[in-house]
Amino acid sequence: FNFLVEIDGVTTAGFSECTGISSETDAIEYRNGSEDITVRKLPGLKKFGNITFKRGYTNSKELWEWRKKVMDGKTERKSGAIVLLNEAREQAMRWNFREAWPRKWDGPSFNAKNNEVAIETLEIVCEGVELE
Repeated sequence: FNFLVEIDGVTTAGFSECTGISSETDAIEYRNGSEDITVRKLPGLKKFGNITFKRGYTNSKELWEWRKKVMDGKTERKSGAIVLLNEAREQAMRWNFREAWPRKWDGPSFNAKNNEVAIETLEIVCEGVELE
């Protein structure tokens, strides 16, 4: 648990996993008629991956209520950050994301034969990620 997740400036504690922090740019192939058969590759649209958070199930309904707003057609976009901490629990790195909204929420799986923690998953989409 050496990272924190902030959403709209509020630390949402207890996440055990965070994946999907990524960015990519499409490559557009182009060739001038006057050139040889070499294809030029131009930068196209930039895209950002969906960020997935996992945590042990809690009494907090804040993330569920954010997801429910999307389902009700009242999408609320938020900014936030994933903050990596060093061994002294001080900020080592920070990835800021913006214009995020929850795309998917998975509730916990239950199995009476196992002794595992109930995990909830939240997947958000965002329109930008920056390393600070």
